Amino acid sequence: MNTRSIRFRLTAWYAGLLGVLLVLFTLATYVVLERYLTKTLKDSLSKQARDLGDTLLVNVNQSGEQYVIDEIKEHYAPETNDLFLRVTRGDGSVLYISGTPRSKNFDPAKIATPIRTVTQESSREVELDGDFALLIETLPFVAHDGNRFLIEIGAPYREIEDVSQGLLLALGVALPFAIALAVGGGYLLMRRALKPVDEIRRSAERITSQNLSERLPVVRTGDELERLSTSLNQMIMRLEKAFQQSNRFSADASHELRTPLSILRGELETLARKPDTPSDIRETIGSALEETERLTKITENLLALSRLDAETQLEQTRVDLGELVTTTTDQMKLLAEDKKISLRCNTSMHTEVKGSRARLKQVVVNLVDNAIKYTPEGGEVQVTVTKNDDQAILEVTDTGVGIPAESLPQIFERFYRADRARTRTLGGTGLGLSIVKSICKAHGGNVKAESIDGRGSRFRVELPLVNDDSR
Repeated sequence: MNTRSIRFRLTAWYAGLLGVLLVLFTLATYVVLERYLTKTLKDSLSKQARDLGDTLLVNVNQSGEQYVIDEIKEHYAPETNDLFLRVTRGDGSVLYISGTPRSKNFDPAKIATPIRTVTQESSREVELDGDFALLIETLPFVAHDGNRFLIEIGAPYREIEDVSQGLLLALGVALPFAIALAVGGGYLLMRRALKPVDEIRRSAERITSQNLSERLPVVRTGDELERLSTSLNQMIMRLEKAFQQSNRFSADASHELRTPLSILRGELETLARKPDTPSDIRETIGSALEETERLTKITENLLALSRLDAETQLEQTRVDLGELVTTTTDQMKLLAEDKKISLRCNTSMHTEVKGSRARLKQVVVNLVDNAIKYTPEGGEVQVTVTKNDDQAILEVTDTGVGIPAESLPQIFERFYRADRARTRTLGGTGLGLSIVKSICKAHGGNVKAESIDGRGSRFRVELPLVNDDSR
């Protein structure tokens, strides 16, 4: 998973979480505002009812009921203010009831009085025609002369609903823009925050066993990212030391083994040439010489691999791969003729690559030698060089014993042999294909293998062509 997919996933999670939180915030705001406005309206109606009782009804026996009615119309103006106002005497008769409001949203005469006797202040919601509703505050009041009254004052819910719905609409319209803005800003912030991670990833992908001297960029942020980069660089430094020690050991061991093996082979050959050496001893010496020769090949191959691993930069010269393959194949035709194998070469001249001529020749020799070695008498080995876009393609095809399908992924590993008994008989060391892969990788190329067990194999080497601009 790359940083781009990580950014998209984090942005998606962030957008989803933000959207849920904003929706919850909108709903919570709507509920809280509605309750606040309802409570404010109740408090306002309660205050008006108390003021009406304390100022007008408290001395109604002295001022008279008509005075109370006139004062209510003058100071409260319920028809103008869309209010419902009714004052009921203790015997149930109506002292005053407001007329139809100017908006004509409700008819006060159709609003029923409370069924039960009201002994304390209360509020109720009355549903009228349609979606219209009134919030009515009811207050029982006792005048100084002991007369009882029931004050009812109400106001429509419409104002509360208009404010709440307006807020809900505003938040609903602004919500997508807020989410889009937050997501865009969050994506940019995450992209900026993950940019150092992307640089570290790209640098890490470039580091191989050939360039362990390179280091990852360290972002001086003082956070976990800086500590991670530093720790990874320390790990790469330890790996570099371990690889250097391993390569040095392989090179030193291979170099030190060459001299005793040469001495051992010389002494065995001298002993075998003596005329008084018994025949059974000669056979034992011959077998020992074969094993010595095999050890010498292993030592030479290990030394070659160690040198390849140690080379930070190969020789860079223009090499005509077609001409090199043709020449090398001609030199190896004697090996094919000894086994009565047809070795054919078909190359495209002027197929130029950049690299070491000696190393590329080693690739051709190893692949052709393997093809001849594992092809029975009367078989055929074909070598071709072609061009494909910006690549030079070298293919070595044989009609030999083939490679089992389960062994194909491992054949380029060091000391891996698909058939150890057969390889030992043919003199293989299990290092030839490893050398081929290392050389191809050092030249910026690749090597692949295709095979059908019992029907032959095909090895394909891909190397970058020299650009026309460099001619």
